[in-house]
Amino acid sequence: MSRGAGKRLPRRQRVAAYAIIQRVAGEPQILLSRLSEIVTEDEVWTLPGGGLDHGEDPRAAVIREVREETGLEATVGETAHVFSHHARRTWRGRPVDAHALRIVYDGWVAADAPAPRTVEVGGTTSEAAWKPLAAVLDGTVPTVPLVRDALAAHRPARVQRVSAYALVRRVSTGSTSEVLLVRNSVHGPLPGQWSLPGGGVDFGETPEAALVREVREETGVTCTVNGIVAVDDLQLTGNAPSGRLEEFQGIHLVYAAALPADALPRTDPGDRTTDAVEWVSIAAIEAGEVPVRDVVRTALAALRAR
Repeated sequence: MSRGAGKRLPRRQRVAAYAIIQRVAGEPQILLSRLSEIVTEDEVWTLPGGGLDHGEDPRAAVIREVREETGLEATVGETAHVFSHHARRTWRGRPVDAHALRIVYDGWVAADAPAPRTVEVGGTTSEAAWKPLAAVLDGTVPTVPLVRDALAAHRPARVQRVSAYALVRRVSTGSTSEVLLVRNSVHGPLPGQWSLPGGGVDFGETPEAALVREVREETGVTCTVNGIVAVDDLQLTGNAPSGRLEEFQGIHLVYAAALPADALPRTDPGDRTTDAVEWVSIAAIEAGEVPVRDVVRTALAALRAR
């Protein structure tokens, strides 16, 4: 028997925390870090994250690691998946019996976050980038196994929300029928599309009170609420104003509403979800000249049917 045969290798156990951070920017994307030449000479990408320091909370560790590897400030959710990998003989400067525990959190960054960049110099990662999710799943983007394992177990947060919207009409001086619309900003789903002013109903709030509050926040004007004219629903996967990827279902209550005759709607700079408010020709909407959310078309269809 050769010398050393049967000798137990030194045991090394490492606990690390990572984040799955995704966004929809034309196509689904995931934030990844490229392993540096310290680890491998090949192109291999991994989830942003890394080892816990002694006494460090895993959530604090993953936020620190994301900042070091991507330059971005991340938020992590309350739940996580844990993955265990036992390599009975691997190289860590010398042969060792290695056991890796990886805690993978749901994470997100602000919708208007800057392009990622590696901050830590001389570390185990050398580059950070948003990568197409499809290219990661089909192997076009080479990754460590943890990336696909974590994606297989991950599910976006599911959110259901009841919202109230205002259908406010006027006839302009040129006898053109117009409707008041607000434009979605980059801080929410469907940026650049126009919608009716309105938003979510807070817990314990009546839909009518929510509508008055939301219209005031988005247009600076207090409206008068009349009867309900339509109910609409929306299902999509997209980024919330916080940046978190969500499977979202919205139940939309559309009310007829009116503004004072001398009202001058304006955008509130403090409202992050909308960036413009305008009176828009109904004919232009129906001709497809203005990109609008479905709730606008539903409301106008309900008007025609009355």
